[in-house]
Amino acid sequence: MTAQLIINVHEAKTHFSKFLERAHMGQEVILAKAGKPYARLMPLAPVVSKRQPGRLAAFGDVGSAFFEPLPDAELAAWSPNEATR
Repeated sequence: MTAQLIINVHEAKTHFSKFLERAHMGQEVILAKAGKPYARLMPLAPVVSKRQPGRLAAFGDVGSAFFEPLPDAELAAWSPNEATR
């Protein structure tokens, strides 16, 4: 949601919560007074987008060996106080 929205002061006062939420979600909300742009409503922090599965796929594949159990010697090196499984 990035399109600019221009609203007059009366509409902003009437539906302030709605426009505040839209600005928080990243939409640019311009407040107009007498038909002329007067102020901009925008979030304080950058909008954090939702995670997108597969966005790192271009960096390669980890391969099936990644999901195999570690050898006993490797497990022992990571947890020396535990008995070997």
